[in-house]
Amino acid sequence: MHPRARQLIAELDLQPHPEGGLYREIYRSQVSVSRPDGVCRAALTTIFFLLPAGVLSQWHRVAADEVWHYYEGDNLELQILPPDAGPATTCVLGRVAKDVLPVRVVPAGAWQAARSLGEYTLVGCTVAPGFDFADFVLLDDLPPDQRPLALRGH
Repeated sequence: MHPRARQLIAELDLQPHPEGGLYREIYRSQVSVSRPDGVCRAALTTIFFLLPAGVLSQWHRVAADEVWHYYEGDNLELQILPPDAGPATTCVLGRVAKDVLPVRVVPAGAWQAARSLGEYTLVGCTVAPGFDFADFVLLDDLPPDQRPLALRGH
């Protein structure tokens, strides 16, 4: 593992995340909001999220909008399959360049997966309404016949 990735894990006190990578929640709003389905969640949450080389953020979905913010390291590839099962897209987070932006948004209910395009990538993920593991689904936890058609081979 890259020495800077090891340093970030120690300094930021990052722990393994079920989807892959390492994380630490750094903020959870004390304000609660009700989603259209009546479920109450914190208004907003945010985490540090580190993907070292070779570690994947596995296909998963969250029941709220998620904003990815690039902080440091190599660019990150983010794949998104919209909740309406439209075509999947691939975008890159990193330092501003042609086709690379430091912020990307994954809409609520979309499937997503990510990987570092180098030695490591440190990002932040902000979810609103706030993240709760009750709203988190890993693709691998679903029976094959319940997976989106576009992801059945994953």
